[in-house]
Amino acid sequence: MNKSDLVAKIAEGADLTKIQAEKALTIFMVETISALKAGDKIALIGFGTFSATTRAARTGRNPQTGKEMKIAAKTNGKFTPGKALKDLAAKPVKVAKKAAKASAKKK
Repeated sequence: MNKSDLVAKIAEGADLTKIQAEKALTIFMVETISALKAGDKIALIGFGTFSATTRAARTGRNPQTGKEMKIAAKTNGKFTPGKALKDLAAKPVKVAKKAAKASAKKK
């Protein structure tokens, strides 16, 4: 799914126009980035948490020459999935089989 697909799904699900949905998604992304730059966390219960992590400066090696080089400190955005996303690993096929067995027993 790309951004335009997501915008279309948001527009359909929230009874918005695609332009309104795209504005909402853009505002979410901009505000998330600005909050992370300010050092804040964004926690969406059940979905996940956005946070910023800082990696310390370190010495590395150039893989072509083997020469040592300094790698600067860097801050990246990080997403930690919540329970709803962690449960995606569960196999829905088993749930479907159980539901099929239960409905077969009722007949």
